[in-house]
Amino acid sequence: MERSLIVQKYGGTSVGSVERIQAVAQRVAHTVERGHRVVVVVSAMGDETDRLVDLGEQILQGSPTTPAQLREWDMLLSTGEQVSIALVALALQRLGCPALSMTAAQVGIVTTRDHSRARILHIHTDRLWQHLERGEVVVVAGFQGITSLAELEITTLGRGGSDTTAVALAVALGAELCEIYTDVPGIFTTDPRKVPEARLLPEITSDEMLELASLGAQVLHPRSVEIARNYGVKLRVRSSLEPLQAGSEGTLILSPPPRPRVADSSIELGLAVDTVELDRDQAKLVLVGVPDRPGIAAQLFQGIAAAGVNVDLILQSLQFTAAPAGGTESLPQPTNDIAFTVSRSQVAEAAAVARQIGQELKCAAVIVDEAVAKVSIAGVGMMGRPGIAAHMFQVLAEAGINLQMISMSEIRVSCVVAAERAGDAALALGESFQVIPHLHRAKMLTAPQDSHPVRGVALDLKQSRLGIRKVPDRPGTAAHLFGRLAAAGIIVDTIIQSQRGYHNGIPSTDIAFTVPQDQAMAAEAICRQVAEELQAAGVDADHDIAKVSIVGADMETYPGVAARLFTALAEAGINIEMIATSEIKVSCVVRRDRGIPALQAIHRAFRLDCP
Repeated sequence: MERSLIVQKYGGTSVGSVERIQAVAQRVAHTVERGHRVVVVVSAMGDETDRLVDLGEQILQGSPTTPAQLREWDMLLSTGEQVSIALVALALQRLGCPALSMTAAQVGIVTTRDHSRARILHIHTDRLWQHLERGEVVVVAGFQGITSLAELEITTLGRGGSDTTAVALAVALGAELCEIYTDVPGIFTTDPRKVPEARLLPEITSDEMLELASLGAQVLHPRSVEIARNYGVKLRVRSSLEPLQAGSEGTLILSPPPRPRVADSSIELGLAVDTVELDRDQAKLVLVGVPDRPGIAAQLFQGIAAAGVNVDLILQSLQFTAAPAGGTESLPQPTNDIAFTVSRSQVAEAAAVARQIGQELKCAAVIVDEAVAKVSIAGVGMMGRPGIAAHMFQVLAEAGINLQMISMSEIRVSCVVAAERAGDAALALGESFQVIPHLHRAKMLTAPQDSHPVRGVALDLKQSRLGIRKVPDRPGTAAHLFGRLAAAGIIVDTIIQSQRGYHNGIPSTDIAFTVPQDQAMAAEAICRQVAEELQAAGVDADHDIAKVSIVGADMETYPGVAARLFTALAEAGINIEMIATSEIKVSCVVRRDRGIPALQAIHRAFRLDCP
């Protein structure tokens, strides 16, 4: 009878001491006794990588910058895993379990030549299978690879590299399961250190996990989830610190059915975009000059939900300060715009609510536009590649297509465009990304009453917000800005773009986006250059923000989810400064000191502490 193969990965905490290494060996041996072949991937012990980094920085008096320094940096950091794999193999042998350790070079894990951030191309499995067929456990060094079997230049994979190694090995070996052992029991509805009532999720979809991982959930690196989703790998997250027999099953991450691997295709560098989608069933509504205070978004979308209208995209613009009609002596009142899209079949109901609330709030205008459509690109290969969104904007610019709204997630970018140009947009994107476009098919708006529309809540305190005010509203503006940011390697997260009227006599718009704080200064410098080139009104930078997000794969089937989120924040007295949505995520930017209260309020509102 053929024995199934399991890949197990143990992080630095799991192998942080001799006692923990012995516990890992017992767990692996137990898996072998249950009739499985096992490949083990381990990280460096505890804080060993940090110790090596500190030594290197003392020598360089800083981080590596030149290609030669990066090469030696990889040589240095790769030694941490060599220690831990040998110790785990020795511990297994001590238990009478045949085992041997192998570095990436000995296995044949071939990567790109990008030192400190390499991606896995191929894994040569012949030698692995020879040892597995002899009944041996193979303990593999995570986090590292080589440039080729002939050259043997050592590379490292960057943050989350051991997770990536484990899932890539599961793909290459056709493993039945990949288990990621860490120091937590699995994936929680949110960070249990911030919300003690957070609940362990028995399962979650790979799309939901991708969003949560990209939003700061540190249990799994997005790259490993990306590979699992691409190739249908069954992935389970468990604790290595729980007792062997009484431990929980952790969290199972569910991926779509595996797609066939193209011969000689790379594991990590497949098609970045595999879907181009056109949705003609769209209408856009904009409330212009909405008072910027807690509860406004809740009031609007509660009304929309009560009318039975399902909302697709929601964008809330940058804050503006405008003098009210009361006269020059009155204090200026901050305002913003809220734009959203709905199905054309529901636009009358949505417009009635928007006009009524717009009148109550004394908005400057309520705009209803049925002559729009949404074009989207999607693909898990987009993650960590800042040039993909910029390329989409460039393709549309070259086709002379103007962008009215932009929405982004880790694996999808959507743009609202004029309906008359939507077909041209889809065809241009399909040709550029070598994907056949297809029409969007709406999901059935029914869902089990006893299930949760939101699976998790995430808080990101390491983002900065940048905005360019009153840039020319014409094809190519977004491409120009985000192309420059992509060329500098800056990772852009949330993007909003909304119409604001005129500047210097020409139509203008505002573009705001968030970036990691450690890239904010470089991004701001680029924004100021672009603002000057485009003759924009100016650049805003805000480093004192937090981004709180809800994630759920079935949110589209639950009208009113966004209203529930906004209501929770309003009841907590928390003002929303920016809103952006995708199909499975709604994100709000709030003040940094209100981030944790916002997280806690949302977790309670969606009753995520309940099974």
